[in-house]
Amino acid sequence: EVVEAKLAKLEGTDGAKVFGTGMGAISAALMSCLQAGSHVVVIDTAYGPVRNFLGDYMSRFGVTHTLVSGFCVEDVLDAIKPETSCVYLEAPSSLYFRMQDIEPIAKVCREKGITTIIDNTYNSPLHCQPHKWGIDLVCHSGTKYFGGHSDITAGVVAASADRIRALATHEVAYFGAALGPFQAWLMNRGMRTLALRIDRHEATANTVASWLEQQTQIERVNHLGLASYPQRALVEKYLSGTGGLFSFEPKTQDKAKVYAFCNALNLFQKGISWGGHESLVVALEQQPMGYSEKRWLIRLYTGLEEAKDLIADLTAALPQLD
Repeated sequence: EVVEAKLAKLEGTDGAKVFGTGMGAISAALMSCLQAGSHVVVIDTAYGPVRNFLGDYMSRFGVTHTLVSGFCVEDVLDAIKPETSCVYLEAPSSLYFRMQDIEPIAKVCREKGITTIIDNTYNSPLHCQPHKWGIDLVCHSGTKYFGGHSDITAGVVAASADRIRALATHEVAYFGAALGPFQAWLMNRGMRTLALRIDRHEATANTVASWLEQQTQIERVNHLGLASYPQRALVEKYLSGTGGLFSFEPKTQDKAKVYAFCNALNLFQKGISWGGHESLVVALEQQPMGYSEKRWLIRLYTGLEEAKDLIADLTAALPQLD
């Protein structure tokens, strides 16, 4: 209850509920607004397990979904059908860090009685409070920044008191995804240093991403903190800061070279679940809308190490991408 009260205060909502994992929170939020025959509009570069949940699992119950790029408001609104009950957003989205203009989307959805859900994990509520822009359900993987030490899994849904009460009565009770008390205590511990950590992650990521942008082996760096970021106006509208997570597209698309680069890194450890003290790297092959074929993408998370040391680590590994 202490953690939930803090989270609600940070997100500017009437209430919040904590879960055992991030997907526990997201799936509960989705289930709270879905029924047989429902339709969901979802960002095509949203977190992979979310897309799999909608496509592979919920299709059993007649739930359909439409993937959209989200580059413009019309992408999202034009995909709405009479049976649409939910629009699922990530600003920014996973891996490619694409923003959506959430205010006009939320306004139209509210007028139509469609629930809006957003994954706000990248930002934390210190950098963005989507509820004030009209979003109904704000989700987080508490495993990441809230935990901060890579030693818990947790999830969060923040929303109005009525929606949180309904979640607690139905999805939390029926699916048993509640967060244990000790994990909640650890999450509370992590939140005490969140403001200090996220500022450090942001500063380091900006330095490292700016350096990477100048390297000849790099095609494109996807980072909200760069002046070159193409959706800069949306960053300035919705966010008060950026974070430690970004990606880049190498010029080479040779899998062996991409893997050799990742394996040559020492300070950047290989891992998916970011948000702790350690810097991480992961390579993934993706084909979002706008790409004619799959491309390799390398995602970096800058931890609490010195930026100069991380750059030295990258410098030693970059020849693998030649």
